Amino acid sequence: MLKRAEILDAALEVIAENGSRGALIRHIAERVGLTQAGLMHHFRSRDELFCAIIQARDERDEARYARAPVGIDGFLAVIEHNQHVPGLVQLFAEYAAEVAGDPRHPSREFFHRRYDALREALAGDVRIAQGSGQISPDACAADIAEQMIVAADGLQVQWLMDRNVDMAGRLRQLWRTLCAASFRAEDRHATT
Repeated sequence: MLKRAEILDAALEVIAENGSRGALIRHIAERVGLTQAGLMHHFRSRDELFCAIIQARDERDEARYARAPVGIDGFLAVIEHNQHVPGLVQLFAEYAAEVAGDPRHPSREFFHRRYDALREALAGDVRIAQGSGQISPDACAADIAEQMIVAADGLQVQWLMDRNVDMAGRLRQLWRTLCAASFRAEDRHATT
């Protein structure tokens, strides 16, 4: 398992430096002193390798930025960090699109679990904000979490095309809008 962890660490570095297209398996193998065949001995397929890279990235980001009880700030910190690792954002966006387009893709279950966990974590962040009075207690935490995820995924694609897009800034603005809208909706319900 140590070599596999070393490979994933190297892959994260290579992709962050060169992008997902530039991070050929050969470059990752060279970084850890293996041949391509030696590297692939640790993974059953390219798909397993890419899925493991994304999972390693998520685990690293969660440990570094998104641990409770930081609330929505942890999620926004991950998005901010992503602006400094374009290759990893590119890998995620390309691979997620590949998985989404193929119902039999071997990594589909991983992505389902990943999005379920992210929705639950963000819904927890919304509940923290509800407890502090930042969001109406009547707002649906799951709906707000879903809106933040959808916006983040869309912004990643826009940012890959135009690095002037401020993903974290736009998500902060969306968060503020959703917070304010939750109270306006509460006021509308109270007057009807």
